[in-house]
Amino acid sequence: MIKPTSRQLQRPIALLKALRDDAIRLEQSHAEDLDLIEPGHRHSASNLLHYLSIRQHDIRDLQRDLSALGLSSLGILEPHVLASLDAVMSILEDLSGQAMGPMPDPPVDFRTGPLLLRDHARALLGPAPQDRFVRIMVTMPSEAATDPQLVKDLLLAGMDVMRINCAHDGPAAWRAMVENLRQAERAVGRHCRVQADLAGPKLRTGRLQTVGRVLRLAPRRDPFGRLMAPGRVWLTPADRSEPAPPEWRYALELDGELSARLQEGDRLDFNDTRGQAHRLKITGRRGPSVTAEIQRTAYVKEGTLLRASRDGVVLGETCVRNLPEIIQPILLRSGDSLVLTRADEPGRQALRDALGRVIKPARIHCTLAAAFDQVRPGESVWLDDGKIGGIVQANNGEEIRVWITHTPPQGAKLKAEKGINFPDTALQLSSLTEKDLEDLPVLVTLVDMVAQSFVRGPEDVRRLHDELYRLGANHLGVVLKIENRQAFENLPRILLAGLGSPPLGVMIARGDLAVEVGFERLSEVQQEILWLCEAAHVPVIWATQILEGMAKKGAPSRAEVSDAAMSIMAECAMLNKGPNIVETVRFLDGVIGRMDEHFVKRRATLRKLAVAELKPGGESRLRAALPLITP
Repeated sequence: MIKPTSRQLQRPIALLKALRDDAIRLEQSHAEDLDLIEPGHRHSASNLLHYLSIRQHDIRDLQRDLSALGLSSLGILEPHVLASLDAVMSILEDLSGQAMGPMPDPPVDFRTGPLLLRDHARALLGPAPQDRFVRIMVTMPSEAATDPQLVKDLLLAGMDVMRINCAHDGPAAWRAMVENLRQAERAVGRHCRVQADLAGPKLRTGRLQTVGRVLRLAPRRDPFGRLMAPGRVWLTPADRSEPAPPEWRYALELDGELSARLQEGDRLDFNDTRGQAHRLKITGRRGPSVTAEIQRTAYVKEGTLLRASRDGVVLGETCVRNLPEIIQPILLRSGDSLVLTRADEPGRQALRDALGRVIKPARIHCTLAAAFDQVRPGESVWLDDGKIGGIVQANNGEEIRVWITHTPPQGAKLKAEKGINFPDTALQLSSLTEKDLEDLPVLVTLVDMVAQSFVRGPEDVRRLHDELYRLGANHLGVVLKIENRQAFENLPRILLAGLGSPPLGVMIARGDLAVEVGFERLSEVQQEILWLCEAAHVPVIWATQILEGMAKKGAPSRAEVSDAAMSIMAECAMLNKGPNIVETVRFLDGVIGRMDEHFVKRRATLRKLAVAELKPGGESRLRAALPLITP
């Protein structure tokens, strides 16, 4: 092997020294901020500042030079920044024969850096399971309040953290969920942490107009339209309604006592909404309910009259009751207009003339009043997790007119309670709502950690800390949900504010975040969040649509399995609810357990990161060393 010359070593030595000096200067410039950090997290905060300093420069050429010398390329320096720089500089010093002088000890080293992350993850999320490092968090369905067995099954399958979404249900249900968990813990012998996600500002579509109460009854047919099986209908008395078994596709509630006299072979004749004659044939009885079959497609509305007969003798009449209301979503295509209105009124379709021309555009309520004060023409709008996109044409304070620019070729249906994103608008509003403040006194008696939704800046974090302190609950963990562009761009300052009152975690809410930053940037952005959190020794929760297909339909796609495997980069993976959630937890437990055996290291190239810039604040002095580290 040819030993490198002192000239070849001069450049990397100069670059590394400049990087180290730069990192120390940034730490010193934030001395007052560091004094506010909880002592157990102060070294982590210093390490984060050192990392931010490094990532304000593009050092890929330096990485290539170090690799050519057979040295560390600094691709995994996040948990121990100065220690990594010092180790490489020490070797270069030996190779060059140059003495660089004494250097202060780094705040964390190769041993203590990873241990800090491990300890902080344990403090927030509880001890790691025996066979994997990554914990599994599961969002509770409403049924978890009334079904103790479901909670027990989830715990047995591998759930480590119960997640309660406070945008749904209420205090009584939340208490019941936690009580069911505690009972399951005693039975299983495993502890499980509880996280409550505050609802935060509600930025969603409002309700839609109903078009009536109608139910379509239809037999099963093959692709050629031939009858395969009659439609199976569950008929139950309206005053003693029983839910239909899973094998019955349709259910009707009947008025009066006539259903009690029906027996196998009887028939119910009726005219549907189109005036066509139809017949239901009774096939059996189950307690107060009866089963029936229908041979042709019929449309039944609220109040449809049914005439019962047996062997040609009329038994009486009854009518259909309690049909669910039909809510028609708004169909939107590129080129359409949509009005978002401040008024809480039912949304409706566009009004068209006989030739199909729009007389009045479609409209729907936007639940966030602040949007009407802050959104400006020319800014982008995305609805329903990015399925529908548009540009603001006008905003008069009461209505925002949106020109639809992005939909699938066949159009997209906009429903109620779908998310709205204004990624170009720096919305000025508190992430803690009045509802959140009302919920907190209840939640602090039930949970181990509180997740703050729609964080945008450090002031949001400090306000939550203040509320928890006021409630005597500052010992609870805080999870900061990064789900909008502002939060990502302010992440360094958000982390520094969060370290002031640990335990602290970060959730990458990839659904809203993808819409806010653009789907093409999501992978890059989530990786940058992981880097910054690792530098701060802050555990990360990998969230949104992990194995969603399996949870809902029972089988995952290849893409979902690959995505689930990537959660090994975080400290916790979050699953949403679904009818197959127990099997999904068990499946994810196996995936993560296997990946834990292989995923032991990674390598990154360190280009400049825009997010590493601390804003605002007099950090321009950091540029002093820039000429030294620019080729």
